[in-house]
Amino acid sequence: MEHLQNTNIILGVSGSIAAYKAPLLVRALRQLGAQVRVAMTPSARQFVSPLVLGNLSGEPVALDMFDEKIQQGGSWHIHWAQWAHAMLVAPCSAHLLASLAIGLCDSIVGALALALPRSVPLLVAPAMDTTMWEHPATQRNVEQLRRDGAIVIPPDEGELASGLWGVGRLPEPETLLLYLDRALGGHQQTATNSKDTRIEAVLSRSTMPLAEAVAADRLTAEIELAQLKGSTHGRLDGKTVLITAGPTREALDAVRFISNRSSGRMGYALAEASRDRGARVVLISGPTAVESPEGIECIRVESAHQMLDAVRQYRGQWDVAIAAAAVADYAPAEPAHGKLKRQQLGERLTIELVRTPDILAELSNAKRTDAVLVGFALESSQHLDDGIEKLRSRGCDIAVLNAFDAPNSGFEGELNTITVAIIEGESVVRHAYQPSPKRVCAEHILHHVISLLQQRQQKH
Repeated sequence: MEHLQNTNIILGVSGSIAAYKAPLLVRALRQLGAQVRVAMTPSARQFVSPLVLGNLSGEPVALDMFDEKIQQGGSWHIHWAQWAHAMLVAPCSAHLLASLAIGLCDSIVGALALALPRSVPLLVAPAMDTTMWEHPATQRNVEQLRRDGAIVIPPDEGELASGLWGVGRLPEPETLLLYLDRALGGHQQTATNSKDTRIEAVLSRSTMPLAEAVAADRLTAEIELAQLKGSTHGRLDGKTVLITAGPTREALDAVRFISNRSSGRMGYALAEASRDRGARVVLISGPTAVESPEGIECIRVESAHQMLDAVRQYRGQWDVAIAAAAVADYAPAEPAHGKLKRQQLGERLTIELVRTPDILAELSNAKRTDAVLVGFALESSQHLDDGIEKLRSRGCDIAVLNAFDAPNSGFEGELNTITVAIIEGESVVRHAYQPSPKRVCAEHILHHVISLLQQRQQKH
């Protein structure tokens, strides 16, 4: 926790029964060497005393925008925001979460969050009952905050104030401190192997063991995603990004088809990440169960031929093309009309297959010299070179190799284990990444796309 030493932290507290943890958090931060200023919403005062938080922090507690105790020549919220190294909102009620998502300054906590410079991390720790947390409106607000670069700390599962059991508990102070430490530049650490005796001593009387408080991989992914978004935010403004995603289905008859296990989620994650960077996004998707993202032109297709036709409609219009679709290599030469009857087929069925159109070749032929083409290959960890060579021969500037034999990775896994190869003639520069959620992988890929796109356009 050395990255909390000599830092300035704003703690925003909202109306929630979990506000009782705020004094524990302030005490722990002070004992770890941080300076803390507390801001409270009006409803927060119903759950915890400002006097307690003021005594523990050693600073006046901000209760109202026009509170005389915190006025310092006017615009105090700007001065606080400039003073802070990070801001943590814990607990964050559903009401405050919605306000933060739309930038509403209906409380001093909301005003402080909006006044933070982009370089100052904003961490939000929601706390509410499970039904409120799972409501679509809440999830939209969470996603909006993440798009804006905030770090949303997932709530824990456990007994809630209602007496019910579910997801919605505010994580324990040690979990919140781990997030703060990482956001301020701390090294990756796991919950079960922490040897920081100072933090354990500070919290030993008031919190559960680290191993029960947080899953380290979830923490790492949330921090990494927010940091990656901040590093590439807004650099695709005015650009058109064309993305193919999902599988294709090649008909055998009216009801049967040849396909694969692609979920399409990697392509959809790339589409959302590109949209969040200001790009016009055209997503050409094979059949998936993933909903079409808002703010994206989504074209649904079935077969490889339909995908090719859709790609051709945008010939010459795109600045970046990402071929993430898992297109079937072969299709039945003559699909049957109607349904094939089992009784008519006998014991053996021979089907003539023909090559499907090469969509990546179509994209390569249409690529402008200042554009960037990204190809995907699913390979075993031992055969990544084969994937790079295949994509190089088809005109790709960037090859993304997805290792299907890595744990929990590939088509149906929650994670992807990718290697991003930058291809410049005979030169190949590789960047290997640890298993990560697909949205984090999308951020890694876009980082390289944006860098190469800028280099190309500077030459033209």
